Amino acid sequence: MMIADAVDSKVVELLSRITGKKLDARDITPPVLFLAALITVLLGVMFADQRVTEEEKQRWQKTLNRFIPVEGDVRQLAQLLSKGIREQKIYANSDETLTLLMPFSEFEKLLLIGFGYEMSFADGAIAESEKQHLRQLANLAGLKPGYLSVLEAGFTQQSVPDLAVLEEVRSLLDPARFHELDTLFVKAASDLLSTLPPTPEQEIPKSHVTSYDRLKEFQTSRNQLDSLCNQLYEIIRSCSERNFLPSNFVEDVAKISNKLQSQRFRVAVVGEFSQGKSTLLNALLGEEIQPVRAVPCSGVVTTLRYGNKKQVICRYKDGRQEEISVDQYKEKASMSKAAAVEHLSDELANFEIEEIIFERPDLELCKSGVEILDSPGLNENPNRTAITKKLLKDTDAALFLTNASRLLPEKEKDLIQYVRNQLTGNANHLPAENLFVLVNFMDLLDNEEDREDVTQRLEKFIEKENLVASNKNRIHYISAKAALKKQDEYLQSFRDFTQALEQFLTTERGSIEIKQSTDNIKGLIQVRLVKLQQAENFLDGKVTLSEAEIQKVLEQIGEASGREVKIRILWEEVLESVIEKTNKSWDQWVEGLGDRLAEKTEQWSSEHSTIWSRDKLIADYAQQFNKDLTEEQSNWIENQLKKVVLQPALDDLDDEVRKELSAIQAGIEDIDALKDSQSPNWVFYGQGNSVNCDSRFIGNLGLAGLGVALFVPAIILAGPILLGLVAGGLFGTGIGGLLEIDTDIRAKVFEQGCEQFVESLDKTFEKIDEIIGAAFLERLERIDEAVSRAISLYENLLEQQEEVHQKNLEQRQAEKAWIARKRLDLEEVGKQAEATLKLVFDRNHP
Repeated sequence: MMIADAVDSKVVELLSRITGKKLDARDITPPVLFLAALITVLLGVMFADQRVTEEEKQRWQKTLNRFIPVEGDVRQLAQLLSKGIREQKIYANSDETLTLLMPFSEFEKLLLIGFGYEMSFADGAIAESEKQHLRQLANLAGLKPGYLSVLEAGFTQQSVPDLAVLEEVRSLLDPARFHELDTLFVKAASDLLSTLPPTPEQEIPKSHVTSYDRLKEFQTSRNQLDSLCNQLYEIIRSCSERNFLPSNFVEDVAKISNKLQSQRFRVAVVGEFSQGKSTLLNALLGEEIQPVRAVPCSGVVTTLRYGNKKQVICRYKDGRQEEISVDQYKEKASMSKAAAVEHLSDELANFEIEEIIFERPDLELCKSGVEILDSPGLNENPNRTAITKKLLKDTDAALFLTNASRLLPEKEKDLIQYVRNQLTGNANHLPAENLFVLVNFMDLLDNEEDREDVTQRLEKFIEKENLVASNKNRIHYISAKAALKKQDEYLQSFRDFTQALEQFLTTERGSIEIKQSTDNIKGLIQVRLVKLQQAENFLDGKVTLSEAEIQKVLEQIGEASGREVKIRILWEEVLESVIEKTNKSWDQWVEGLGDRLAEKTEQWSSEHSTIWSRDKLIADYAQQFNKDLTEEQSNWIENQLKKVVLQPALDDLDDEVRKELSAIQAGIEDIDALKDSQSPNWVFYGQGNSVNCDSRFIGNLGLAGLGVALFVPAIILAGPILLGLVAGGLFGTGIGGLLEIDTDIRAKVFEQGCEQFVESLDKTFEKIDEIIGAAFLERLERIDEAVSRAISLYENLLEQQEEVHQKNLEQRQAEKAWIARKRLDLEEVGKQAEATLKLVFDRNHP
């Protein structure tokens, strides 16, 4: 519960009186309190009309069964609560009912009242006395009266006069609000949400440009796997509660489920400004979402994703975030027209906004599990280029737009190759499997000859540079604007593109994801089956621990803890040494940087004139300076930081970690009760693969995140340089001084660029230290997890031994039968996961 800590002495006293047991605050867990409140609500509705129908009895049992395990103390507690609340008529006492409702948050209270309406409609109609009782409950809970009208309309299938209130109720019952609770609450909220009246957008299907059926089918498969995770979670949790499985086994299922729920296909739309990125997004989504102007306007990154209600979230660079209106969104997502026209790039540099997130429930593409990233134009400012570089590292697919009317000028050719290199990890000889090239504005070409010329020139260039995967339908000729207007001539070509994108996401990306999740589920099941077999062997007496073996287990627990301490000490020493060497290497690199950059200024070139487009010339040289500096930094990172400083240190650390983990693993093998269970590697089982102390565990984890794009600062800003040059009176007035003017511009760009770089040194190096520290910390956390698993295994072994000694033959036989049922349940989940995988494979390979 969100505010369950608010439980006070009055709640404890009331529940003690209801159950007839002496309870304290530790006994009043969130599920217990929710169960008490739920029973109070249900009984109040049942007795409101002075009679209890058979339908109400059935609904009562069905509702409680959702929250009460078949076996265990909770069922007995529920019986005590039901008896006490009924006999003491708690449901008829406003003060006592309020005591039970008070600790809950608004959305939890609404869920409780929702169950009350479900009960009231059990016999097909809501009696007036039941309505009156529910109104009194809602008033006690502090809920708006309009919420009751929405709930009532949902069950009686009536329309809702106030759509704003309907949106509020939908938002409060969003299953995402209940994820911190048990999965049963998430399902309950989802079921209640489905009974509510539809919004107008839901009632009237939109005529979208494309239907995205394949993505919907894939999303269904992913949801099925997540549902299996919920089943698996409940099975393992119940086994863990009986000490048949280590407690941390439950966490592994949650990791897989969280990954399934959080994973989305990320599609980035990239390209120079004025190529129609915003119009493309609007066509993909079926309506105008992004602002469209004739000048570059996407001043920040915009993420479009699914949400249960319409909202726009603005995230700032300082960590703040706020919900804003759609009108504010269009304003904040745009740079001023003056800044765009006059190249005042300092306006971008001073932007406080990190990202704008646009959520809606009616975006078909996003509802099907896709997040769309609208990146700033790549040619507008070095700062924005760095942002886009970072985006490309995490994207599933990149859509590169070019203009049919001015196809691939030289700078755009460089740009698309740059995008390809980012997607392939700078393997510039390989094509990018996830790069789609879209030639927009095909409707602006007047005749077939022009269209053929564009096709030939583009495909010849792409083939020569090996930019995209051949024979995989990665090049498309479209008109986003015409598709948005649903003009038949271009609607089909746009659908061909979206179908190709769907095919790629579901088959080449999604199938891998489904297989990995399925393999993880099957791996978890196999490990749990083995451990349950061990528990059964204990009950059968096939495995027993002598006093000497118990002592050995205790010694191994101490040994594992000691080795973990040893690893931590070594880890700290290596990290300190790496930071020291990084500082020294950085200082050496910076020392000769100025001379190296000065030499590169002689190779700068531009198509712009010192007379007619001097501001653009300065911006051009500023970008080239930043490119040179970025290359220098990248070279230092790859050839010095990674190869000379980090890799040797991490290799030495890895060797020592392997020794310590191998010793822990050997200790497990030395325990007879564990020796025959399975290869001990499963002790270190983690998300994604069976992780032990070999190279798969260590890998290149310590180098994760050390891409240059993460901490290359915005060194050069064309606006300030332009102002500085003009103010300094550097320019002559005659044509004969052009060469000198160009030289002066280069010198001034270099000078101001170096000044800004020096100003950024401290902040840049802090970022490097931060990334190195984070990488080391991630490694340490995985090591801690491996050791904790080993210790948990030992402890579970001792607990099983102790409990078996306390049980008689009849109890042991009952528990063996219980384990057998759970093993069958596990096997059934595995079969269903395999069936889901087969369905996905058959769908993608008909």
